[in-house]
Amino acid sequence: MSFWQLLAVGGVTVYVLLMLSIVSLAVIFERSLFYYTSRKVSRDKLMAYVNDEFKKGNAQKVLDFCRKIDNSCARVILTGFMKRGQAPAMIESTMDRQITIETMRLERRISIVGTIGSTAVYIGLFGTVLGIIKAFQDIAEKGTGGVGVVINGIAEALICTAVGLCVAVPAVIAYNYFIKKIEDVIKDMEISASETLDLLTVKS
Repeated sequence: MSFWQLLAVGGVTVYVLLMLSIVSLAVIFERSLFYYTSRKVSRDKLMAYVNDEFKKGNAQKVLDFCRKIDNSCARVILTGFMKRGQAPAMIESTMDRQITIETMRLERRISIVGTIGSTAVYIGLFGTVLGIIKAFQDIAEKGTGGVGVVINGIAEALICTAVGLCVAVPAVIAYNYFIKKIEDVIKDMEISASETLDLLTVKS
C-alpha cells in the first residue's frame, strides 16, 4: 500500500496523526540540537578552567569565557562571578534564580512531545472505532456480512491503530530521553553553583 493509499483508507484520523507526527518530529529535532550544542563543553572542563584562571587572579578571563559559551552551567557560573565580593547568600540566591531560568529554557516545548506521545494512541483508537462503525454500517446497507462488505471499515480501523502507535512510540521515547537529559543538566548546574560559591567564598 502506497502512502497516498494509506491516507485514503485511514481517513481524517490519519491526517490528524500525520500532522501531529510532523509537529513532534520538528520539536524533537529542535530540542535535540539545542541539548547537543548546549553541552559541547562539559561541566568538568568548564570548572577546571574557572578554577585555574580564578586562582591566578584572572576573574575577567572567567567572565569573558563564560559569556562566549552557550551553556547552562556557564551562565550559572557567570551570574555567580558577577556578584563576587558580595555576601555568600546573595551569590547563592542569584545562581539559584539562574538555575530556575535555565531549567525553564531546557523544558521549553517538550510538553508538546509528551502530549502527542500520550494522546496519539487514543486518536488512533478513535479512528479504529470509526472504522468498525463503518464496517457495521456497510453490513447494514448491504444486508449481509462477508469479508468483501466489511474490508474497507476493518482496513481503516487497523491502519489508524498502526499509525497512532507509529506516532506515539517515538514521541514517548524522545520525551523520556529529554526528561533524563534535563535532570542531568540540572544536576550539573547545581554542582557548578556549589563549586562556584565555594570558590568565591574562599577567595573573598
